Amino acid sequence: MLGEGTSRRDAQRIETRQRVFDAAVAEFRKAGVTAADIGAIAAAAGVARGTFYFHFPTKEHVVAEVVRREERRVADGLVRFLAVPHDLGEVFGEIVRLVLATERRVGKALFREVLALYFSPTRPDTDDWAEHPVMVLVIGEIARARERGEVRQEADPAHSGYFFFLGLYALLTTFRGSKAIRAGLVAEFVAASLRGLEAR
Repeated sequence: MLGEGTSRRDAQRIETRQRVFDAAVAEFRKAGVTAADIGAIAAAAGVARGTFYFHFPTKEHVVAEVVRREERRVADGLVRFLAVPHDLGEVFGEIVRLVLATERRVGKALFREVLALYFSPTRPDTDDWAEHPVMVLVIGEIARARERGEVRQEADPAHSGYFFFLGLYALLTTFRGSKAIRAGLVAEFVAASLRGLEAR
């Protein structure tokens, strides 16, 4: 009997946390993280203000949860892509596609907040902060391309993967021009990244 009650309480807690998270994301997309009102989030979720803080000590904890969920979604998509034959250029192209899908899903303003927190040294601790599943996959792909002789031997896969993401995210969050020009710059960035890695 106690087990059943505990299970119901756990299910209710999880459901409440999801409602608070969804309401917070909606508020962030509308007002931005800094200007977002905790009272409005709590009201939209149908909970007391303190319930927000019970589940998320700060607004940054909500953004960290968005980071975790979206990174997992991108990683899952990349794993599916990697199941078929591919080269490193195709991997980089698929990463761009998946990241742009994330931007469309969460909205441009929240996307910038997500990326700012992703690289922030003050990011709230999360259980899987050290995992970086997308980064792990990309580093592995660069290492395998180096083993095949497609990437120069002195290239460090970890540094190369980090610099690729850093450059891509910087480009996506700072460029304010047209979609066509942005797409061209992203394609040029990917090509330049590949040229910098390719074996001579």
